[in-house]
Amino acid sequence: MVIIELPKFPGFGLRSPKDSSFYARQFIERIFDATTKLEPFPEIGRRVPEAEERTDIRELIFQGYRIIYLTQPEHITIIAVIHGSRDLTGMEDKPW
Repeated sequence: MVIIELPKFPGFGLRSPKDSSFYARQFIERIFDATTKLEPFPEIGRRVPEAEERTDIRELIFQGYRIIYLTQPEHITIIAVIHGSRDLTGMEDKPW
């Protein structure tokens, strides 16, 4: 059995002044639901191109967001949820 860990960080950066907390919470729940398919198939997501040679960093795409996760034996950690339009290539402090 694989354990999926979803770290607690405020709203995954999904809140903005125009967001309602109800819809933000609902969206986060749907993101969590999308990650349940990782339990039986942890490598279902594609390798993250910006992670270069790391095969343990993968991502799922959900409604225009990238759910980036770290695969380890019997354990998956969601390390970032970012909008698909963000470019991680030039970012100095990548989430992994």
